[in-house]
Amino acid sequence: MTRPPTAAQRRLIDAADPVTGRLRGTDAQLTALVRQGLAFRHPRPPHDHFLTPAGQRIREAEPGAPARTDPAPANEVFAARVGGAHEPVPSSAAARLREVRGAWQGLLELRRMTNPDGAVDRPCGWERGHLVRAAALALEAAGHRSATADTDGYQVRATPQPDAVAVYAPDAAALAACAHTLERAGWQPGEYTEPRTRRRYLLASPRRV
Repeated sequence: MTRPPTAAQRRLIDAADPVTGRLRGTDAQLTALVRQGLAFRHPRPPHDHFLTPAGQRIREAEPGAPARTDPAPANEVFAARVGGAHEPVPSSAAARLREVRGAWQGLLELRRMTNPDGAVDRPCGWERGHLVRAAALALEAAGHRSATADTDGYQVRATPQPDAVAVYAPDAAALAACAHTLERAGWQPGEYTEPRTRRRYLLASPRRV
């Protein structure tokens, strides 16, 4: 946990572009935000600065509400729920929804900035290196509920294939809905059956073109 932003830093964060998160300020101000994990400097000219998901969460927090200021690397998004009995349940559904929305918008911006053609309709390099987290974020951002110890929901798991994840859901309708969401998010899902358990699941890979 890093210290909260100063009043001057908060004004910069609040004034960031509402869509892209682009920041305007002096070199010293922007560098300070980068050190706190609230902004990052784009590697390509003109080397503009943008809010990280942590910075986005501060901007989107309700007035007077404590905002998470966890530092996040420039190419990181927050940890989406992958589903599982041991995964903790968020204490506040509303706060979680704000985090998810901010993280998804941050990921779309990361696609725009890092895909060679600026495309936002297909996964970027970060997603290909973090398949489980990326697929889970797409599902959670679309409103799907992850599995917990007490409720059914989706589960995203790694597979022996280097470019694919497995997605499980409680029934055929939920599995089809997950496939639709992933396809819209730029993934290529296919439905398969486990030979031993006969359980249906999705095998999903990031689309390249």
